[in-house]
Amino acid sequence: MTTVITRQFEEATYKKAAARLIPFLFLCYIVAFLDRVNVGFAKLQMASDLHFSDAIYGFGAGIFFIGYFIFEVPSNVILEKVGARVWIARIMITWGLISSAFMFCDDIHWGAIATFFHTTDAQFTFYFLRFWLGVAEAGFFPGVILYLTYWFPGARRAKMVALFMTAIGMAQLIGSPVSGAIMQFMDGVNGWRGWQWLFLLEGLPSVIIGALVLVILPNGPKTSKWLTADERDLLVQRIEQDNAGKSSLGGKHNFSGAFKDGRVWALAWVYFALATCFYAVGFWMPTIIQELGIDKKDLLKVGLISMIPWGASVASMIYWGSHSDRTGERRWHCASGMLLVMAGLLVLAVAHKSPIVSIVALTMVTAGWAGCVVTFWSLPTAFLSGTAAAAGIAWINSVGNLGGYFGPDLIGTIRTAAGGASEAAFFALAALALVGALTIVLLPKTQSKPAAAVPSDSS
Repeated sequence: MTTVITRQFEEATYKKAAARLIPFLFLCYIVAFLDRVNVGFAKLQMASDLHFSDAIYGFGAGIFFIGYFIFEVPSNVILEKVGARVWIARIMITWGLISSAFMFCDDIHWGAIATFFHTTDAQFTFYFLRFWLGVAEAGFFPGVILYLTYWFPGARRAKMVALFMTAIGMAQLIGSPVSGAIMQFMDGVNGWRGWQWLFLLEGLPSVIIGALVLVILPNGPKTSKWLTADERDLLVQRIEQDNAGKSSLGGKHNFSGAFKDGRVWALAWVYFALATCFYAVGFWMPTIIQELGIDKKDLLKVGLISMIPWGASVASMIYWGSHSDRTGERRWHCASGMLLVMAGLLVLAVAHKSPIVSIVALTMVTAGWAGCVVTFWSLPTAFLSGTAAAAGIAWINSVGNLGGYFGPDLIGTIRTAAGGASEAAFFALAALALVGALTIVLLPKTQSKPAAAVPSDSS
């Protein structure tokens, strides 16, 4: 390198990389997550329109994650081979088109196929599209986590992941009132119900942004045109040093190595517990809030109240990730977030539909989830690199996200059996969160000692 690597030069280079990458990835994840979970708001109208019981909705909401599970690892391995730019664009365009297609749930007729599966045409369309939405989106999140390992070494990564993942909270923070407003005020326009407009208007932006990925996103530092040669060399050198340091943790680098490491399987279980709790509450939050006494036609109010727990998750994610980077500690940051999720679920179970207590409980769940998940991904990337990182991250995410199937389905099944009561489900989810937290604490050798902390003025 022709430039002396000073602290100022290094900090400026990472700030430049973060400023160019994180806002765009943030935007991508906002539309991704909104398309994944807007079915929670759509349910407030479409369930009665299409005669869906709580069990039907819960199963349909969760089946997304079956398709997601099947195609997650292959998708992430393909991304490593063909490059992030093309593959992320493909993912976004296909999921946007499928998400928009939900507006036709009541218009597609399957005949003997639906009869064979003992469903109505609308139910089968709902299940079919949710499954293929999962297939289309598979690989996006772990792909971005893998992509960030190309740019930021482990000591800096938690904050970058935090900034990226605040998109989940922001998608809900922005999307909740927008979704409520679309359903309330667009209802009847052009003869379409509000839930149909919801899927159309929130699906098309993914297609547009997916096309922009091809123009904006480089495959890595080596192909970035907005970095100088010295900046590219610095980023590549730091990642090479970071990967070399993983050997002290018994680092795995090839495909099979990821699946032979017991830590990968343990972390997949932890993420399963976290995802089960999160999606159970996330997919049912509009219904939980509406049942606190809000008029069934006042969907905007449901969206506005939903902003409270999701806003707290954004603040929690930023604080937890930054604090973890400053201290260099990962394990207890992650476990404490899971314990807060557990506490929130217990409060929710005993709240007896008290509006204030229930909103506080929902806020505890979202804030705890945010703190846990933003530090969680620093654990596997500390000892995995190369193809093992692509496969291991995808495997953890795909197995973990099966919780997205079990969580909503659990609540739907229990509500149907108990006449609308959810307390038993919340107690079961709290126990699952406790086991997940204990697993994190007992997990061996997931970060170097001492951990390398990043100076507080870094970005």
